[in-house]
Amino acid sequence: MTVIDPETQAGWAPENEEEGDVDIPLSTRLSIADTLTLGNAICGFMAVYFTTTGVLIPHLTGMDDGGMARHSAAMAVILMLLASVFDLFDGLVARKLRASAMGAELDNLSDLISFGLAPAYFVVTWGMVAQDANQQVSVVAAVVVLLAVVLRLARFSCVPMRDGMFQGMPGPFGALTVVAIVLLELPFLPTLLAIIGVAWLMVSRVEYPKPRGRLAVAMLSWIVLSMGMLTAWALDAPAGQRLLQTGCALQIVLGAMIPLFATARRVNTFRDNRREARAAQLP
Repeated sequence: MTVIDPETQAGWAPENEEEGDVDIPLSTRLSIADTLTLGNAICGFMAVYFTTTGVLIPHLTGMDDGGMARHSAAMAVILMLLASVFDLFDGLVARKLRASAMGAELDNLSDLISFGLAPAYFVVTWGMVAQDANQQVSVVAAVVVLLAVVLRLARFSCVPMRDGMFQGMPGPFGALTVVAIVLLELPFLPTLLAIIGVAWLMVSRVEYPKPRGRLAVAMLSWIVLSMGMLTAWALDAPAGQRLLQTGCALQIVLGAMIPLFATARRVNTFRDNRREARAAQLP
């Protein structure tokens, strides 16, 4: 025999109530910021699609004429850049407007696709199509990149950060730096070491400023400029190859300079604190 508590009886829903009549909790409805985050995930998936259909499959089937691979590789990287734009604006919109309870989870999952899977897959494909690359070693490097993004996202979710700062190279910046290293077409060993170095920076404790205010505008301008250089390269425009190499080199230099500035700032702060402590001990 089932006993129904009179105090809780009102909380039971009728058995014949249709699911469509139940209101979705406001916290689980998609917000505008969530829509931008989903755009981030779509861009990451489409980057994998273009890398597969335009670069990897033509290479495996012997139908690669160079032009198609160049167009598809450029499109894949442009999609990663567009994903970083979505990632930039979803946070800004979430702070200005209502954010749902799913926002943080959606952001991490989308970042894993666009800035973990997509660049790691790009590295794997490079290991298969480049003449001087080692496929097995390239797979290991791709796994290192993917795990670095996974660990970084997990740490971001559970470790409190200093206001206005990221701990470790942000996922979008790291993904684009990895792709820039591959597109620069350096010899295999330097490329491999540089990719692993970026993966280490993503899980390091080096602090990176969050893109807000002027820094966000500068980042957006750099993304638009990078898209232009990739388009010129894809269309085989005059000096397109040189523009691509210049953009990739600048991306790598930025990735290397920020940790150096952060380390110098920490050293200077440590020295200033020691001087203040010694001055306080003097009579």
